[in-house]
Amino acid sequence: MESEIKVIVSGALGKMGRQTAQAVHQDDELRLVGLIDIREREGQSGGAAAQLSMPVENDLDDWLQRCQADVMIDFTNPQAVYNNAKSALQHKVNCVIGTTGLNEVELKQLERFALENDVGVAVIPNFAIGAVLMMKLAQEAARYFPDVEIIELHHDQKMDAPSGTSIKTAEMISEQRQTRPQRNSREFEKIAGARGGEIDGIRIHSVRLPGLVAHQEVIFGGVGQSLRIRHDSYDRVGFMPGVITTAKKIVRLKGLVYGLEKLI
Repeated sequence: MESEIKVIVSGALGKMGRQTAQAVHQDDELRLVGLIDIREREGQSGGAAAQLSMPVENDLDDWLQRCQADVMIDFTNPQAVYNNAKSALQHKVNCVIGTTGLNEVELKQLERFALENDVGVAVIPNFAIGAVLMMKLAQEAARYFPDVEIIELHHDQKMDAPSGTSIKTAEMISEQRQTRPQRNSREFEKIAGARGGEIDGIRIHSVRLPGLVAHQEVIFGGVGQSLRIRHDSYDRVGFMPGVITTAKKIVRLKGLVYGLEKLI
């Protein structure tokens, strides 16, 4: 079909990459034109390539020049994602980034590359629709419950902490919170890090254990009451509607989009 959106998946041998490749392959409006993963070159694929619908390439720049893709979906790692996205944008390929770890300077640079090349880049901390609703509900609750902490739980192979979702949640809460609670001046940590990390006065606690996928709980405390908002992802297939929606919408946008809530 002439109207099909041509898609490359980068990080195709990872768990999210393989799920994404299958979802793209099964969608009538998308056409899978490339699978990229450096692990194929390094002999680390562990047979995962056999589960995919086409051969896995190992040179992103070469494939970007050859396949004329419309969108690159990246699920690699924090060390590779910036250069992957930069390369794709400079080839005038729209980007959907599910890899977390980009800092503010890198985000601004990617926005500049996108605008210069008249394409779009979507940086999505969490593709689950339920997670987006969790963040929006937490943002609304923060107007009434300024005392809040976040616990995020992921599988033990996740490379970065805290998660991009928890950082985004804290940022959204901070935008809405009208007052910042006073810190307990007598509090001290008997073990360094016991109270978690902190963003704008909001504590974030990261848990990494086998058997988990992606989970987050936002806990608000008030006088005589508490409020808990929790989202659980039990299977990566739950992220796919958000991935597919973003891939279809980013081709019509220019510049940077940060967060799935901007697209639904």
